[in-house]
Amino acid sequence: MGDVVQMHFSTPDYVIFALLLVASTCIGLFYALSGGRQRTTQEFLLADRSMSCLPVSLSLLATFQSAVAILGVPSEIYTYGTQYWFLGVSYFLGLLVPAHVFIPVFYRLRLTSAYEYLELRFNKTVRIMGTVTFIFQMVIYMGVVLYAPALALNAVTGFDLWGAVLAMGLVCTLYTTLGGLKAVIWTDVFQTIVMFAGQLAVIIVGAHQAGGMGEVWRKAINGSRIASLDLNPDPTERHTFWTLGVGGVFLMLALYGVNQAQVQRYLSSRTEREAVMSCYVVFPCQQVVLCLGCLMGLVMFARYGEDSPLDKEKTPDMVLYFVMDVFRDLPGLPGLFVACLFSGALSTISSAFNSLATVTMEDLIKPYCPTMTEAKATLLSKGLAFAYGLVCLAMAYTASHMGSVLQAALSIFGMVGGPLLGLFCLGMFFPWANSTGAIVGLVAGLVMAFWIGIGHFVSRMAVPTTLPPIINGTAMPLPSNMTTAESDQVPVCLSRPTGVQALYNLSYLWYSAHNSTTVVIVGLIVSLLTGPMKEKDLTPGTVYPVLGNLLFFLPECYREILCCVTPLPQKKDEDEETATPQPSCRLAHTLQETAL
Repeated sequence: MGDVVQMHFSTPDYVIFALLLVASTCIGLFYALSGGRQRTTQEFLLADRSMSCLPVSLSLLATFQSAVAILGVPSEIYTYGTQYWFLGVSYFLGLLVPAHVFIPVFYRLRLTSAYEYLELRFNKTVRIMGTVTFIFQMVIYMGVVLYAPALALNAVTGFDLWGAVLAMGLVCTLYTTLGGLKAVIWTDVFQTIVMFAGQLAVIIVGAHQAGGMGEVWRKAINGSRIASLDLNPDPTERHTFWTLGVGGVFLMLALYGVNQAQVQRYLSSRTEREAVMSCYVVFPCQQVVLCLGCLMGLVMFARYGEDSPLDKEKTPDMVLYFVMDVFRDLPGLPGLFVACLFSGALSTISSAFNSLATVTMEDLIKPYCPTMTEAKATLLSKGLAFAYGLVCLAMAYTASHMGSVLQAALSIFGMVGGPLLGLFCLGMFFPWANSTGAIVGLVAGLVMAFWIGIGHFVSRMAVPTTLPPIINGTAMPLPSNMTTAESDQVPVCLSRPTGVQALYNLSYLWYSAHNSTTVVIVGLIVSLLTGPMKEKDLTPGTVYPVLGNLLFFLPECYREILCCVTPLPQKKDEDEETATPQPSCRLAHTLQETAL
């Protein structure tokens, strides 16, 4: 172990890593100097709604395939086996529902920020609450996703910690500020290819050194790492088919259905059909990514077996140790994997910058500055992207002093995602929900999320357990950057937890489902108590008629009482979609008139 820690990058490794940074910067400069040169907010924030299906889908994939996920999934498979692979089952509904429910609503309203929807459906207060919650969620997370892989890299290879943080942070800020969403999407495409190449290189070389994939599979079976279908319904069990396949659906909906970073990509598509197709293309890509992570974990187990030197030396990162060990005689390949690792970080952070600039501009500035010119709005949007880049570096510095609190910061990302999903579902599926119900429901969901999250964290601190060291205190995979590993493992208890303790031991994959359901239930109860909304008061196009479709057998008078008669506006023709956007709602008309 000692010689691996002392191992440093060779010249080819540095060259390959530098090429990643140079290529990403060049893409940003290209879009800053070509086309419309990012002179309008539509071009800077939404790529002029001109993107085709393939780049959008690869960008959707890259946005939440962060460096922490690349490190976390193989570590999970190595330690616990392939049960985690069943998360792939949740991808089906997790991408099908956004494609046929959320995208049609958002796209036909011609939104820029997902939180515009909340004002259309409820009121301005709900919109601002949703926006502030999202900003809090992403700002907390940005520094961690940049700092954590740099820390692991420094511990294993001696690679300069703050050199890596500053290089990645500044390059990311540069191309996001100069090139706008087009640069972010096309760098995501490039970075996705690098991620695939890095993971494939590790699997191919590692499997060859282990004696081939047949030998890898044999050792995995003998080591009990190939998991069978676990149908245990206990929600406190960390990973079962139900937690992964059902609880994972809500986690995926929080990411691919209502998160601004993803919604912005749907809205940048040329047509609604291409936006929907991008979801379908992401599905097989997600399965490939999951399989690559699982294979890396199995190859790692085939090399080390049960007695990994990592367990003895408490190495900060298992996967990077493995990569440096496998590639020790192959100059350039460690650099390729590190480029893969930081491609994941770059894609996540750049998406955060761009989406944060968008919601700040559209939700917090434009409504209060109606006379702002387009040129000034575009310049301010670029300034916001640059400012959030500096905030990211500041958060990375803060993360360096957090120590074990890093996992709590990561958990906050997961805690907030569920309540936001519940808020959008409340508005989109329940026509009688009113603004008071939405506000109280969101607050209740956030309180519940932090109560369970903090209670879980505190109860773990009070119960001494032996946890396997994996990555920077992260002992479970972060497939969607939603929560931490160590803080979300269920402690091994001799007796089954009951009462509040059982709630604290809820599997992290049920967090989104539990918290979003809290928002919906509380929101509906408060709405009924304070006077449900009438259908005539709803903004057209803001409610998806799922109840109308499900309750088709009821007489129309009863369906009208439940506000489930009005259908979603019909999809426009392709020619109309590619023409100048024609907003279909009160707020959009107001914004258009203001712009004129």
